[in-house]
Amino acid sequence: MQQFLLLYGEFGFMIVGLTYDLKSEYLAMGYDKEIVAEFDREDTIDGIEDALKILGKQVVRIGNIKKLVKFLNDGQHLDYVFNICEGLYGFGREAQVPALLEAYNIPYVFSDPLVLSLTLHKGLTKSIIRDAKLPTADFCVVNDETEIENIKLTYPLFAKPVAEGTSKGITPASKIESSQQLEKTIIALLKKFEQPVLVEEYLPGREFTIGIIGAGKEAYSLGAMEVLLKAKADSDVYSFGNKENYEEVVEYKVSEDDLAQHSIELALKVWKLLGCRDAGRVDIRVDKNGIPNFIEVNPLAGLNPTHSDLPILCRLKGISFNELIKKIIYAAENRIFAKK
Repeated sequence: MQQFLLLYGEFGFMIVGLTYDLKSEYLAMGYDKEIVAEFDREDTIDGIEDALKILGKQVVRIGNIKKLVKFLNDGQHLDYVFNICEGLYGFGREAQVPALLEAYNIPYVFSDPLVLSLTLHKGLTKSIIRDAKLPTADFCVVNDETEIENIKLTYPLFAKPVAEGTSKGITPASKIESSQQLEKTIIALLKKFEQPVLVEEYLPGREFTIGIIGAGKEAYSLGAMEVLLKAKADSDVYSFGNKENYEEVVEYKVSEDDLAQHSIELALKVWKLLGCRDAGRVDIRVDKNGIPNFIEVNPLAGLNPTHSDLPILCRLKGISFNELIKKIIYAAENRIFAKK
């Protein structure tokens, strides 16, 4: 660590590329609002760029993967890339930009292609968590309608697309009380999202999202933010609609009681087990026995300065958006450059 600081200064001059999928560009091309829900707004890109400039970086806005291909073909220089591209197609969509950067031997912020491909598929991720003997709700992955009759889980159940974020596909119908409702919900999700459906036993307890910085033994938590649904919210589920209208229907608060601390401990175990790095979130929900359970991990967390969960958690903890980006960059640069 000290050697790194001597070589580079706390945040030395570097040219940093910024890769992202801009929501407005895809909407202009005719894509549906929910399909591009994970893509970024202009104020997100502005906020990240401003924070990087405060740290002394020269920022080069690149944009999506197709623009990155052209940029790389032009042979322009970058010290590393701050990548928040979500991608559009396939289970490996979040891994496409990191894989391309690795082919050109260009370092980048956030997790590698293996982690991003694995964690986008919620069923495979839960399999690894379960095999590691960490608590997660019993589940199955339904690939087509013929598999519905084979589900042997205890009601109530919860269903969602296996590889989406931002609560896409999660509605009040996601909480399932009967076999008839189960079949209807799964068929609708299969048709709309054209991917398998994750079905798991419903967790009725408190819900936390845990912010994490760093990787491996250097990883630490920013705290636990509890998600509380107000009376006008879609009940029992942190739905796409609730997230879209969070200012009216959701209350967020920092929790520091024993249950929150146990959730943080579980989140850090998950983060290290999966090999996530630099920054992200782990979502935890408590089961009927009062035990925190892993829901999912987001190693490419939203970074809108105002609306995204990780910046909201930081704001509640008294950490500014610029300070959050500084923490991310400090973790990433030490990981990338300390060994050089």
